Amino acid sequence: MTPLDIPARLAGLAVLLAGVIAVPVAGHHGTAASYDGKKVVTIAGKVTEFWWRNPHSALFIDVVDDKGAPVNWSVEMSSPGVLVRAGWTRRMFAAGDAVSIVINPSLAGTPVGVCLNPCTVTVNGKPLSAREP
Repeated sequence: MTPLDIPARLAGLAVLLAGVIAVPVAGHHGTAASYDGKKVVTIAGKVTEFWWRNPHSALFIDVVDDKGAPVNWSVEMSSPGVLVRAGWTRRMFAAGDAVSIVINPSLAGTPVGVCLNPCTVTVNGKPLSAREP
């Protein structure tokens, strides 16, 4: 190996490592592909379930539609680490709690939304908010 081969190999290794690192990072935060970032709606109903898990917590809410039938909405939220820094806990929501939450709805028109940065929600009349630093 000549002295000129070493910088070329190091440059090639740097490009390869940058590609390996960039692919997972770019693939993780794809909310723009799933949710309408320009549309904000407020849904209100009763909590059916709350998942406190990585990479994102999730809140499930029964919302009554125009015909009076319950529709179970799934709302993606920040990670538990972000929510803890905002003062939230895994026991923040219980089944049957009355909630109102501001979301960006699914682009597909399904009962799915995202509540990220800030996530503003009212639980049993008490306003809460979580904002990523």
